[in-house]
Amino acid sequence: MSIIEVKNLTKTYLIQKRKPGVIGALKGLFSKEYTKINAVNQVSFQVEEGELVGFLGPNGAGKTTTLKMLSGILYPTLGTARVLGFLPWERKNEFRKQFALVMGQKNQLWWDLPAQESLFLNKEIYGIPSSAYYRILDEMVELLNVKQLLSVMVRELSLGERMKMELIACLLHSPRVLFMDEPTIGLDVVAQKNIRDFVQKYNKKNKITILLTSHYMNDIQALCKRVIVINYGQKIFDGPLAEIIEKFSAHKLIKIVMNNPKFSKEQLSEFGEIVEWESNKIVLKVDRNQIASASSGLLNQFEVSDITIEEIPIEDVIGEVFSNSERHMKNMVLGEAK
Repeated sequence: MSIIEVKNLTKTYLIQKRKPGVIGALKGLFSKEYTKINAVNQVSFQVEEGELVGFLGPNGAGKTTTLKMLSGILYPTLGTARVLGFLPWERKNEFRKQFALVMGQKNQLWWDLPAQESLFLNKEIYGIPSSAYYRILDEMVELLNVKQLLSVMVRELSLGERMKMELIACLLHSPRVLFMDEPTIGLDVVAQKNIRDFVQKYNKKNKITILLTSHYMNDIQALCKRVIVINYGQKIFDGPLAEIIEKFSAHKLIKIVMNNPKFSKEQLSEFGEIVEWESNKIVLKVDRNQIASASSGLLNQFEVSDITIEEIPIEDVIGEVFSNSERHMKNMVLGEAK
């Protein structure tokens, strides 16, 4: 069952052109020129019940704008979307009670109150029965190990602790859909892992549908089997995370440790591009179709004590996806100019 259905969703902004200098400013008062910016451009996809989907793109790609439209904060310029069967921007109470939006750079908790006061306020806003409220609160407090922090002023919590409280606040009403926009931004490695572990367990137990944006590839790799990639407001990939590597990475890494230090860069360069060199430890970037022959050649020609073959790091592959998309967009613009 499709919980989220997006079809040709588009959001266009009119940006006023401002000419430099005082004269340009005066002209702008009487004659205004605008440029159209497509923050989201005809994006379509579906998300099934219980899926945890990564929503990737560089800064300004349109990720947050899309989430805001799906949560009803923004109206689209064109296209449509259904979340749980509702038009999000109609903001019906039945819809608002079934979804939640977590934004890593926005706080919904009151800074000058203990976290438990803000959580109780959410209970009243959503009309959660007391029995359900305390049961859910106890469960999540235990999962996130924050029981001792409920009475602490929000402004006195660390960033990681505040994000845990934000998650509790968003999930108290047991939403069926959760939009997460950079939930681990600014957190240290330990705090990021704690948030990931919680989201993974919660998704598995409650079958909640989650659309997650993150610049941390560890988040995506740990949580998402499927990813949607957008750039310049357009969808450029939708499928399994593993497929991105196969489709966009033409290389693998061969890591070797040498017994005998008597070898030259020229000799190693015959097998692939040298990307790292530290004493007797070398990393080669090799065409994935040449991995078998390169590995065999290295073992036959050199005294190798250890050899491993790895995929290119996912963040590098995603970066290549964005680069290809940018080159494609520039070519389109140049073609139109001609």
